[in-house]
Formats: sequence, structure tokens, C-alpha cells
Amino acid sequence: MLLAASAGVICSSIVIPFYSIGALVVPVTEEFGWTRAEFQLALLFSTGTGVLTAPVVGWLVDRFGARPVALVGLIGLSIALSLPALVNGQLWMFYLAYTLIALLGAGTIPVTWTRAVTAIFFKQRGLALGIILSGTGICGIALPQYTVYIVEMFGWRTAYLGLAALPALFAAPLVFLFFKPQEIPIDPERIDESQWGLTLGEAVRGYRFWVLLASIFLVYVAMSGMLPNLIPALTDQGISLQHAATAASVVGLMVIFGRLSVGYLVDKWWAPGVGAVAIFLPAIGSLILFGEPGLILACIAAGLLGFAAGAELDLMSFLAARYFGLAHYARIYGFLYAALALASGIAPALFAGIFDATGSYANGFLIGAVFFTIGAALILLLGRYPASPERVSGPVV
Repeated sequence: MLLAASAGVICSSIVIPFYSIGALVVPVTEEFGWTRAEFQLALLFSTGTGVLTAPVVGWLVDRFGARPVALVGLIGLSIALSLPALVNGQLWMFYLAYTLIALLGAGTIPVTWTRAVTAIFFKQRGLALGIILSGTGICGIALPQYTVYIVEMFGWRTAYLGLAALPALFAAPLVFLFFKPQEIPIDPERIDESQWGLTLGEAVRGYRFWVLLASIFLVYVAMSGMLPNLIPALTDQGISLQHAATAASVVGLMVIFGRLSVGYLVDKWWAPGVGAVAIFLPAIGSLILFGEPGLILACIAAGLLGFAAGAELDLMSFLAARYFGLAHYARIYGFLYAALALASGIAPALFAGIFDATGSYANGFLIGAVFFTIGAALILLLGRYPASPERVSGPVV
């Protein structure tokens, strides 16, 4: 099940557009004469739609289960990813295509996969979440190279068709065969914990929900502003496109390391403390990129960004389950994910707009360093873990 869920994360509606857009920005804008900010604004339509659909997906998962929601989403995503290849210079049609990517592929967002895992895993929940969410890192390693190769060999339109093939031909068969969380028995001694949790209204009325949401939003504004612009930022500094794609692949490698290491550590130690350290590291990477580094330093900076990118989504899933419980996890997570989606949508165009206005990404890197620092400080305000019924009354026998 973890393998299938990881494949689903790799081919999700937030991961594929995010990690492929950096390799597509130059060829598409050069053909149509769009600015980079206009092109990157497509992610706002994609993730902005995700802001609206995420709470609905949370409700659907609670109502119908994760498996059918995931399968429908994967097939819908493949259809939608082929649509940008049909655009002939009409910017509104390009934005519509990215809107449909989020709408038709809504069932592939992380709430679908993490709901199944948090309901089954207790003692090693952080590590289990790290394993499935490492799919974003695998995608980060492979997708920039995959996309660049197709663009250079066959053109950007064929690249979109190559991306469209991944959910239907790679992830969907694995999900159909192996993603069956309802067939995995839950330890009866843990049933009380799986049924405990705040309602969405109770969570929203508490300060922890807003602290976590604010941290997620700031970190993802910085992260989502830098990563899609990493390849064009490095090529502007004289680094070749293939070497820039290599630096982008380092992001993916470190996402995997961040997922697994942070997932393991939060099972052992206080998760906000682990998270604060992980989230602060990319502030250092941002300052390295501000200095217009060579390839080696650029790869180090990309690695620090990737480590935090690996930590944050894992942390959001773990902390939502730990502080708010599992009874209404999917709905609460859906609203937290909406903040992530909003940040991921506005940030690429924001950072590209900084480039269009100044001719450089330098100011964007400084903004990122500040946001990472604030996000790391905020997460420390979550305080002690709340006690679930099991820890208050003992296990059910």
C-alpha cells in the first residue's frame, strides 16, 4: 500500500505541474512571446483551484474512502495534462488547462494518500508518511530531466503528452492493485485513538490551527517561489540548461532524505522542534542563491531547499494528526492544504514578477530567507502534544 500511495504522490496534480514547469518556461514563453510571470501564473490557476477543491476532497475521502477518489483523480489528471499541448498562443486557454489539471486531478492531492496512512500507522506514523510523501522527491529527481529530454528531442507539446501518460500508465495500475487501506486491519488497542479528534470547527477556534496554517503558508510561498524558478535563475547566471536541471534534481534527492529523516525523527522527538530546524535550513540556501553561485554551491543551496521541502509536507500531515486527531483529519487537512495550495499558486508568478521588474531573482531569494526564518519560529508555538483518550484512560481491551 505504501508503494502504491507513493506512486500516487509522484503523479499527483500538485507535484507534476510544480516540478515540470521550470523546464517548460523558456520554450513556451519564447514561442508565444509571453513573459515568465504570465507563464508561471498558470500555477496560480492550478493550485488556486486546489484551494477550493481540497476541502471537498477531504469530505469525499471521509464519505467514500480514499481508493475510489484516488483512481478517479489519476485518470482525470492524465486527461487534463494533455490539454496544454493544444494551446496556440491563447493565454486564457493555457490558464484553463491548468485549472482543469487541479479540478480533474483533485483526488490525487496528499489528503487522499495521507488519510489512509494516518488511520493505519500509529507508532511509526511519521516514517510511514515520510515513505509515501518521498514520492515528491522521486518526482523532483526524475521529472526535470524527463521533461528537459522530451523538450529537447521532441518539443514542449510532446513533453505535456509525456507528462499526461504518467498518472494513467504508471500510478493508476499500482493504485488499483495495491492501494486497499480498508483491507488492512487496525490494532483493536488503537481504535480509540483512531476515533479521537477535534471537529473542523473546534480546530479552527484554537490557536494551533492558525499557527500551523501561517507557518505552512509562509514556507510554501518561499519554497514555491524559488523551486519553479530555479532552472531559469541558474541559466540566467550562465549555467547550462542540463546542469541547471541537475541542480533541480538535487532538490528531489534531498526531498527524499528530508522526508525519511524527518519522518523518523518526529516519531522519536518533539515534532515542532525537529521541524523548526528543518525549515530554517533553506534560509541559508536562499542566501547562497542570492550570491549568484557556481554549480557546486547552487547544488548545495538546492539541497537545503529540497530538505525543507521534504520536511514540510510530512510535518503538516503528522502535526495535523497529532494535534487535531484522526476523527476529522481529512477535513482539517483539506483546509490546511488549501493554504499550501494558495501559497504554491501565487508564489511562482510573484517571484517571476520580481524578475520581470528587476531583471534578477535576487530580491526573491532575500524574501525567501525571511519567510523561512519566520515559518521556523512559528512552528515552535504549537506547544505540547494534546493527550488522546488512549493516553488518558489507557488502551481499550
